[in-house]
Amino acid sequence: MFASPSFPPVRACIFDMDGLLIDSEDAYSLVTNQILRENNRPDLPWHIKAQLQGRPGPAAGRIFREWAQLPISEAQFMARQRELQAEAFKHCKPLPGVEWMLKTLGDQGGMAGGKKIHLALATSSHRGNYEIKTRRMKEMFKVFPEDCIITGDDRRIPQGRGKPLPDIYLLALKTVNESLEYGEREVLPEECLVFEDSVPGVEAGRRAGMRVVWCPHPGLLGEYQGREKDVLAGKTGEHKDEEMIDNAGPSTLAGSPGHIGEVDDGWAEFVPSLEEFDFKKYGIDLVESRYRTESEQSASPGTTDKELEEMTAIADGKSHAPEEGSRFGNGYL
Repeated sequence: MFASPSFPPVRACIFDMDGLLIDSEDAYSLVTNQILRENNRPDLPWHIKAQLQGRPGPAAGRIFREWAQLPISEAQFMARQRELQAEAFKHCKPLPGVEWMLKTLGDQGGMAGGKKIHLALATSSHRGNYEIKTRRMKEMFKVFPEDCIITGDDRRIPQGRGKPLPDIYLLALKTVNESLEYGEREVLPEECLVFEDSVPGVEAGRRAGMRVVWCPHPGLLGEYQGREKDVLAGKTGEHKDEEMIDNAGPSTLAGSPGHIGEVDDGWAEFVPSLEEFDFKKYGIDLVESRYRTESEQSASPGTTDKELEEMTAIADGKSHAPEEGSRFGNGYL
């Protein structure tokens, strides 16, 4: 057991997208299962899907084809997949807690050491799919500066160096540092917090030397029951250094391939939902005035303007009879 290390406050948050911010992993499953059923094959099981998540397309494709044994060509499968995904991705939605979290960090900003937290997106999705998936959520994704949105087909990531290699996260940090205001010190890897749902993604974050929050789909969590600590350390043993590097192009980013962690080393944690993320644990001070009353009472996420007025009135001794259904009219404050 490792002693809890002393970490600096987080200065940058880097988010994966599929299955972490939006429900696109379910869309992938629906599309894949439709093709499988059309070809008299069983639905995709979680022990296979777990190996596909977070990986770049070519690597994921090899794993899927070896399992699926479809009676159609790869070209036919890809054409049908593109057709179905183009429709399915249009209906993606934010996952619980995401809208509030990004708004809180982005609009008014979480702060660390008096400076705003920097945000970046690092997704294995190609740019075209990213645009389709986020078309109905453009306002939410505005929190990510355009230069700090890294997709899986970014030419600065050499072929074969997708997750679980750390290149995409190292590149995201590079873009953050290139965007700093004059005089602001560069953000170090240990000052970055990676948010991931996939097992290869957790390993990529650990290899980048960053702290990681793992927020997996319940189906994925079930596949790793009893092995959660290995996932958090990035040492499930499913990705061999030699095989990854032999099949990858040379990296242009210092720090790749990096190193996995150790069990219980304190660099990563599991949360079942981003609704349960503890900002203070990472040295992030929330300064968004929307969630405080004029008398400095804290208000929980999702508090309405009417409820904020009630809280302020109660604190000032000016409250009226509570309206039916109010959360603050039963003596809880």
